[in-house]
This record gives sequence, C-alpha cells and structure tokens, in this order.
Amino acid sequence: MGTIAVLGAGKIGEALLSGLLSGGRAPEDLLFTERHPARATELQERYGITGVTVKEAAERADLLVVAVKPQDIEPVLADLAPLLRPQSLVVSLCAGLPTALFERRLPSGTPVVRVMPNTPMLVGEAMSAVSSGKYAGPEHIEIVTDLLGCVGKVVEVPESQQDAVTALSGSGPAYFFYLVEAMIDAGILLGLPRAVAEQLIVQSAVGAAKMLAEGESHPVLLREAVTSPAGTTINAIRELEKHGVRAALLAAIEAARDRSVELGRAHED
Repeated sequence: MGTIAVLGAGKIGEALLSGLLSGGRAPEDLLFTERHPARATELQERYGITGVTVKEAAERADLLVVAVKPQDIEPVLADLAPLLRPQSLVVSLCAGLPTALFERRLPSGTPVVRVMPNTPMLVGEAMSAVSSGKYAGPEHIEIVTDLLGCVGKVVEVPESQQDAVTALSGSGPAYFFYLVEAMIDAGILLGLPRAVAEQLIVQSAVGAAKMLAEGESHPVLLREAVTSPAGTTINAIRELEKHGVRAALLAAIEAARDRSVELGRAHED
C-alpha cells in the first residue's frame, strides 16, 4: 500500500491508525492530519506517527483515507486537488458522499473507493461496506479490503446501496445502544441496582451477538427458542408488537437512509 495518510484523526481515524499499527504497519509508513494542534501532538506522542497538513499528505501518500465530517469535505478536496500524486488511491469514509463528488474535484482518473464503517472499529469489530468509483478496479477494492480487515469485517456492495448501508450498519450501533439504555432503565424500574442491570443487559447483548455471529440459526428461530408458550417472553413480545417497536425501527432506518441521501445531494454541482 505504500504510505498511508488518514485525513481527519477523530475517533474513526484514530481507530484505523491504531488498527494498522496492530496489523504490522510501521509508524513511518503512516501519516495523519488533525486541525487541532493539541490533538495532533497527543496522537504523535501516543503512536509515533507524523502529523502533516492535507497538502503534505497529498504530496507524500500513496493511499489517502478521508475521514472528515461530510460538511468539512470541500476545503479538504480543494487542498488535495492540485497536489495529488498520479494514481494515488483515495478512500472515503465520509457518510453520504458519493464517489462522483471526489471524481469531480480531484484529477481525472483518480481511483476512489467509498467506505461506510461503523464505530465498533474502536474495538476491532467494525462492519465496513466498500464500493468502487468509476476509476477504481478490483485491485483497489482488494487493497481497501486488506486495509480495513485489521479493524473488522468487510463486504463489497454496489454504491447505489451505500445509503442503505449507512442507515443500517453505519448508524446501527446507536440503535443497539439505545435499546440497551432502555433495558437498563427497565431494570432500575423493576428494582435492580443500575450496576446490576447494566451487567445483566450488556452480557446478554454480548452473548446474543455471539450466538448470531457463530450460529447458523435465523434470528427468528433464536427468538422462538427463548419464547415458551404462555411464558414471560411471549408476554413481552406482545407488548413490543402492541407498541409498534418493529414499525418504529423500520421507520427510523428509512429516516437515516433519507438523511444520507440528503448529505450527498448537498454537494451536487
């Protein structure tokens, strides 16, 4: 991959840098950009990686991972465009932004791969979806898949599905955290100490996730295995259905998809 520069060393950017180091990349092969000097100094001291400007990254890197917020993309592309090395690979981790935006702003022929990761990258358990732009080929997808493999799992999807991916897995951890938060509150309501309720629910979530990841059973079958006739679980499921929890989740994920589409359209010429 040559020299890799991560543009935007927020939580996701730092997690990627940490994962690359854990995966065997040398600090001297990595660069990062960070607009806050104190944060840049902190990262340099923690990882031994050099902090640079966007323009310096464009001049030195073979692969540039753009991990800034969507609303901050325009000045980054303006700095990259005149200095980007021929055939440098650009990887976008920016929610909602299509590869066409990068292809319009960067030199003609620049290969761009769009990625939707999620925050479990912080613990090496990300789910990332990758899509190729007009000038990116299978070899570029392979490079990015290897890059992201150090921080989780990777799947390739057509770019037309990326807004749906953003809504489902990109935002997905927040839905689980929301449900866990509500279940802990329920435990407190039922008289359990917060610490006990949290331990019960978090470990139940870990165990359930492991059963889903390692088993071959459909989620419906796993749920039915817990749901005895006239038991406690079926009474709880009845209340969830009565209050429209399933429909609310569908509507919420659709709303997230729509917002992802809006983010992309905001940068259309």
